[in-house]
Amino acid sequence: MKIRCLLIDDEPPALAVLRAHIAAVPMLEVVGQCHNAIAALEVLQKQTVDLIFLDIKMPQLLGTDFVKTLRNPPRIIFTTAYREYALDGYDLDVVDYLLKPISLERFLRAVQKVYRPENPVTPALPPVPRVQTASERFLYFRVDRKMVKVMVDDILYIESLKDYVRVFTPTKQIISKQTITSLEEMLPDGHFLRIHRSFIVALNRIDSYSPTHIDIAGKELPIGRHFKHEVERALLRTA
Repeated sequence: MKIRCLLIDDEPPALAVLRAHIAAVPMLEVVGQCHNAIAALEVLQKQTVDLIFLDIKMPQLLGTDFVKTLRNPPRIIFTTAYREYALDGYDLDVVDYLLKPISLERFLRAVQKVYRPENPVTPALPPVPRVQTASERFLYFRVDRKMVKVMVDDILYIESLKDYVRVFTPTKQIISKQTITSLEEMLPDGHFLRIHRSFIVALNRIDSYSPTHIDIAGKELPIGRHFKHEVERALLRTA
């Protein structure tokens, strides 16, 4: 028996990302998608739904308020581009929240919580599919109204611009609204290194380094004083 999913988000690119991730998990199926919470109520009256992927900030009715209107809600995974809204979900006993742009790895971690025995949506489920290797992984970044795909292995380094990040690849730069800390959590362990409060670098892209700077693709990036010891340890391990 598959887990029947309802997708609720007012942005078509975000729905497309969720559909792509769900397609990678054989035990999930999409039974409906809506652009607002009002339309979702009609779907819930007609369809059996086990799991809702629900955007928080939507027109007419916030996702958090929508959940409060449901007497017997299915399992809920919040999706949001705004970290400050995500904390509201824990008061509503949701499975998890996903911060946009949603990587496949983070999506799978959330879905695994639905598979746990204490959440018996369906019996005897097979394992979640293999997580991609670093060279196969990709992330989607919100750029204006689009979600732009970037292969993780193409990332040279990332720069913080307060509430935005600038992602550098050999062929382009992308500016997206999210914090460097939230993006750091999405990157694969052992492949990237935070060297400064404003910079994350790809370890395999480092051309040279000194006690105070790292050189990547002709750019000299500073090593922050508070990051120096961790940078030294990481570079010694890769030497």
